[in-house]
Amino acid sequence: MSRDFLGEFEELVLTMVAILKEEAYGNALVNEIKQRVGRECNLSAVHVTLYRLEDKGLIKSSMGGATNARGGRRKRIFSVTNAGLAMLRDMKESRMELWKLIPQLKFGSL
Repeated sequence: MSRDFLGEFEELVLTMVAILKEEAYGNALVNEIKQRVGRECNLSAVHVTLYRLEDKGLIKSSMGGATNARGGRRKRIFSVTNAGLAMLRDMKESRMELWKLIPQLKFGSL
């Protein structure tokens, strides 16, 4: 498998899709990113990133049911593919290997 690299925001969105599972849709992702990471992002940026991740085969989407709260419109729900899970696992392992290379910090008394 050729190694694809993700940008920081792509990684964040992919991770949030994995966390939210059946609730992974545009507005929910915007809200979770703000709540969990403290980062402001707009819906357009999230949608562009979701479609880019879908083009890379890391997530897939399906249409949810229509609701009265949304004026009869349906939500596009995203889920992580096996390739997406493998990417997240590889990224985690790579980061853990790098963290192991950082010398232990020793804090002296002030």
